[in-house]
Amino acid sequence: PVSPQLADSEFSPVFRLLTIFAYGTYADYLAEAANLPPLTEAQKNKLRHLSVVTLAAKIKVVALVIPEFSSRWDYLMLVTVMFPQCIPYSVLLEQLQLKNVRQLEDLVIEAVYADVLRGSLDQRNQRLEVDYSIGRDIRREELSTITRTLQEWCQGCEVVLSGIEEQVSRANQHKEQQLALKQQIESEVANLKKTIKVTTAAAAAATSQDPEQHLTELREPAPGTNQRQASKKTSKAKGLRGSAKIWSKSN
Repeated sequence: PVSPQLADSEFSPVFRLLTIFAYGTYADYLAEAANLPPLTEAQKNKLRHLSVVTLAAKIKVVALVIPEFSSRWDYLMLVTVMFPQCIPYSVLLEQLQLKNVRQLEDLVIEAVYADVLRGSLDQRNQRLEVDYSIGRDIRREELSTITRTLQEWCQGCEVVLSGIEEQVSRANQHKEQQLALKQQIESEVANLKKTIKVTTAAAAAATSQDPEQHLTELREPAPGTNQRQASKKTSKAKGLRGSAKIWSKSN
């Protein structure tokens, strides 16, 4: 018989056990254990693994995609911040009916090696951080929840897209401002060069000198300037020596 017909047949306990492995948890099995076939230790661990997957799926994953503009490199980048799904040890011990943390950690390690989930054990904070877990079968009544989740995801994508477009607009404005500033600076530098050249030519014409020679004379000190400065320094030194002698005689 097909699966729906098993629910009302003599195989109904087996059908119920099948649905628990498809959708349920180890706690669901314990609640109906008296009416269900017994499980081996390997089957219990398998159901416990699936129960961890269900617990992880109930915890909402927070993923933030933040658009940021780098003013240094002039490009737009997306920064994704992921927050893992964290399940406290106390919840796992209660739901999986395990006696101590050692058994719980051994069970989680088995699940990781079986590729049921990927994550890490945070022994300091006493919690399991789940980065990835396999998917389980979907009940028909869960379709509305999945639809709502997908709609929320689409709305989130629209918000991110709007933010990206805003950042692109800001980046373009920043680029235009930088280009305009660059052109302004280049224009001012060119005008200053022209002004200096015209002024130099006018001064050279007034003194009947070559403009290049006039610029050279402006840059170099006049003859005798270094000698006058040296003589000033020498006279200052002599004055200091004389004052030192007077002071020693007075003492």
